[in-house]
Amino acid sequence: MLVERDLASLEFWARPQAERDVLFEKLRVAREPVFCPRPGGPGFYALTRYEQVAGAARNPKVFSSEPTSSSLVDPAPPIREFSGSMISMDDPRHARLRRIVSRSFTPRRVNKIADDVAALAAHIVDELVRRGPCDFTAHVATPMPLQIICSMMGVPESAYDDVVAATNAILTLGRGDLDSLGPDGEGRETVLTESFTYLHELMADLGRLRRERPSDDLVSALLHANVDGEALTERELGRFFSLLAVAGNETTRHALSHALVLFTAHPDQKSLLLSDLDRHLPGAVEEVLRYATPVTWMRRTLTRDHTLFEHTYRAGEKVVLYYNSANRDEDVFKDPHTFDITRAPNPHFGFGAPGPHFCLGSHLARHEMTTMLRELLTRLPGLHATAEPDREGGIITNGIKALPCAF
Repeated sequence: MLVERDLASLEFWARPQAERDVLFEKLRVAREPVFCPRPGGPGFYALTRYEQVAGAARNPKVFSSEPTSSSLVDPAPPIREFSGSMISMDDPRHARLRRIVSRSFTPRRVNKIADDVAALAAHIVDELVRRGPCDFTAHVATPMPLQIICSMMGVPESAYDDVVAATNAILTLGRGDLDSLGPDGEGRETVLTESFTYLHELMADLGRLRRERPSDDLVSALLHANVDGEALTERELGRFFSLLAVAGNETTRHALSHALVLFTAHPDQKSLLLSDLDRHLPGAVEEVLRYATPVTWMRRTLTRDHTLFEHTYRAGEKVVLYYNSANRDEDVFKDPHTFDITRAPNPHFGFGAPGPHFCLGSHLARHEMTTMLRELLTRLPGLHATAEPDREGGIITNGIKALPCAF
């Protein structure tokens, strides 16, 4: 029988989504926060209803993102030093970084690279046609987001393979709690530190170059984005690139893989999409993001006693905002377990809930997904998954490790 403590278990997150949905529906029906004990450490409250998640996300002064928003345990100081990006900061530090970055990381800048995104999508599909049946995740979903991020930042192509290796190491070791992945905690910490160090040093070298010779890339824009007399420091630039390379890469990659799974499992929805791609593709992207919810949750820590929807949380307690459950909330979404590309409105939390931490890269992710799906469905309308996906089983992302495909 599924119980609340399963939410802190890697075994639970490796189960099929339908089984996990059973527990989340039970918790939503309870209509009150549920405490989840966690073996070997302090537990947390699970916020599973749409209004609970939104209420916490909109109140960062009480529901703090520090010391971390992406783990049930607090990271060791060496890891925190490198990985302490905006998603694990509160104001005023978060507001300052967000102001600087948002002036440069804009929809207008994303639109400027539209030709690059389209060219990469066409190249990836060219290679898919040449290769034939293959692993969709490895050969289609993975190359798009990280190459675009590196291109935007001005990272030389000669460094792409090393960036991929570093981000893969961080993602592999960060999918579960750092204290529950195995006995070699010291070894994991070393690998994470080395991987983050590489990404930071890459940005430090590129930053020094761009300070002397600015270019039309995102690093130049960030270093010269003078907001109230401030620009990004070298450490802040490294943290921002690490966030983009890890979070931006993983979210889009998993969403694209889930799209193929969903359209294979729902041929009626695929036929509807193909009947009028211009009309239905935007809605299809939003429904994939709702249904798959690539980022499953984020954590918050109470700064003081606070009552939210008749429950009083105490200072220091942890809560987890389950976006996947909010995206299935029966009070907000009609037939929430149905995959429907015409769903409107669709106020999903695929990029986090409303508030200061709403995903800064949402416009880029939507653009990449739309461009790639248009290229695939136009040129290979018969593309489909040939087996069940090999899921990653991590507790913070709804990830797909491998997905055989054919056309």
